[in-house]
Amino acid sequence: MPNCEISKAALGRIPAYLRYLRSLPPNIRNISATAIARELGFGEVQVRKDLSSLCGSGKPKTGYQTTVLIDSLGSFLDRKNGTAVIVGAGKLGRALLDYEGFSDYGLKIAAAFDIAVSETEYSPKGNPIFEIGMMSPFCAENDVNIGIIAVPVGAAQEACDCLAKNGIRAIWCFAPCRLTKPDGVVIQYENMALSLAHLKMQIK
Repeated sequence: MPNCEISKAALGRIPAYLRYLRSLPPNIRNISATAIARELGFGEVQVRKDLSSLCGSGKPKTGYQTTVLIDSLGSFLDRKNGTAVIVGAGKLGRALLDYEGFSDYGLKIAAAFDIAVSETEYSPKGNPIFEIGMMSPFCAENDVNIGIIAVPVGAAQEACDCLAKNGIRAIWCFAPCRLTKPDGVVIQYENMALSLAHLKMQIK
């Protein structure tokens, strides 16, 4: 039975596998891990390990049935579907709100909320931005389970507490700080300044 406890790196490769497999002509009914690795520029051992964790092992000589592989990978992402809201509608918050790549990972960004908004606004792609007081009914009505913090450091803890009070137990924090974690809440930090510092260290 496939083991769905996969690494963060492997999870990041699933959309690439799906895009490639879905682009294949209908007459390609079987495909090998070797062919996938060659086309995508991944290591063959890496691809075999990823697919084995999610879909089981391919058959000798024939590899995987293309349609079965697509269904297995797609179903895995579907099981991980989530609906998120963003707290903070500055430049970063609005960019995240309109970023379409999250859908590859089964994530829907439903709306953003901001204390500076008094009447409902819309992003360039038509996504809603509400005043902060509308968060509670919106989260309840839309089964929101992920919160994204895109506010300045000084407002991050308040945003975290607000999300937790609305039943959100998974938080993705873009503010460069460490939060006091409410009970039962998981927080993933995304420190872009730190990532840039690491990148600059690689420059020779």
